[in-house]
Amino acid sequence: MNLEVPSASPKGDLSPLTLAYLGDAVFELLVRERLLQDGVLQRSRLHRRAARLCSAEGQARAAAALLPLLTDEEATLYRRGRNAPLQAAKKRQPALHCAATGLETLFGHLYLQRQTDRLLALFACCYGVLQEEERPPL
Repeated sequence: MNLEVPSASPKGDLSPLTLAYLGDAVFELLVRERLLQDGVLQRSRLHRRAARLCSAEGQARAAAALLPLLTDEEATLYRRGRNAPLQAAKKRQPALHCAATGLETLFGHLYLQRQTDRLLALFACCYGVLQEEERPPL
């Protein structure tokens, strides 16, 4: 796929919320693909698990695990997304939605920059954390 996205400024910077819009879709696609690879095939189970993993709560937990792994540039992108203005509907749990938006911004940027290896490495960390939290205690 060759995605050509117009830049919003002469420098080529897209707003954090524009990157988050794309990053949210990228994250969800990666989750859905991984669930299928893991053998989750029932449609109802797929939907429930994907919704839980892709929720603001799930993305915020994943973002917390990623923070120590980010480069300076990636951390800056995450912070730009995290600090973007919230929509009124998301102000009930602002910390969760801010962290999720930061993660989505980072994923959107990595996707557009064709940094696939880095994107997949960070996603693997996110997915591992989220899977660990889903497992019942022994």
